[in-house]
Amino acid sequence: MLIWSDPTIPDRTEALLTQGADPTPALIAGAKLLKSSGAEMLAVPCNTAHAFLAAVQSQVDVPIIHMIEETAKYVRQLAPPVQKVGLLSTTGTQKAGLYQSWLEANGVAVITPADDCQEDLVMGSIRAIKAGKSSSEVRPQLTRAALGLIEAGAQAIIGGCTEVPVGLSSADIPVPFIDPAEILAAAVVRRVLLGQ
Repeated sequence: MLIWSDPTIPDRTEALLTQGADPTPALIAGAKLLKSSGAEMLAVPCNTAHAFLAAVQSQVDVPIIHMIEETAKYVRQLAPPVQKVGLLSTTGTQKAGLYQSWLEANGVAVITPADDCQEDLVMGSIRAIKAGKSSSEVRPQLTRAALGLIEAGAQAIIGGCTEVPVGLSSADIPVPFIDPAEILAAAVVRRVLLGQ
């Protein structure tokens, strides 16, 4: 396994929401570096980066496992069936409609927090985790945001930002909690071991 991690990649949410610097060239450079180092498939554990992956895939001839597509497949096979999921993610992931495009086409509605809850509880927690705060410091805020979505009808919660599962777990809420990074890891292992 090869890992390329570059904290200088421009912020994906800023690129989507405020015309910030485009992260695509850096993502392409990283993908090409991994391919030239011998990678035969790529997995990107950043949800928001998936808004730029079509452009990356067009520049590298190794498959990129699409974490959001894999998460949508996982949601569709939950039993009992889920008609409505709550999404805790960056505002960029929400505004890009990444989960909405994969889930709503298959009859699963995606609900997101109200703007003030999104900014204060969700984005505030994501920023705090990135700044090194402990999970216990953000758990109350993320739990409150998740419970608000459950009250609005969510039958499962997707932790649609890598930082969300750091501060929230299935023990905190009464519905299934879905971690896309875990689903991505399982998809990688399945493809390697079973060729699927």
